[in-house]
Amino acid sequence: MSPTEPVTPATFCRACATQIDARAEICTKCGVRQQLTSASGRNRTSAALFALLLGSFGAHKFYLGQTGLGVVYLLCFWSLIPGILAFIDGIRLLSMSDMDFAAKYP
Repeated sequence: MSPTEPVTPATFCRACATQIDARAEICTKCGVRQQLTSASGRNRTSAALFALLLGSFGAHKFYLGQTGLGVVYLLCFWSLIPGILAFIDGIRLLSMSDMDFAAKYP
């Protein structure tokens, strides 16, 4: 390998364990879609479930690292407004792609 050749990060397929490019969405050998997570290990589906089930208390905001907003949700949960906002956040999280989630919540 020459010093001018860029090194691409690699990972392993979750289904067949073949080494693939870390940015690959689908394994080139078996065709299984790879689950993308953000750099911090957060998962879009988990964040959406937190928003839909415990969103009134700001659980999804704490999970996503937005502690300030989580505290505001927690202090105002009695007004039902955080519950409505959390429902909207949950639907928004479910409708965004994994790539968008990983970019927005690194």
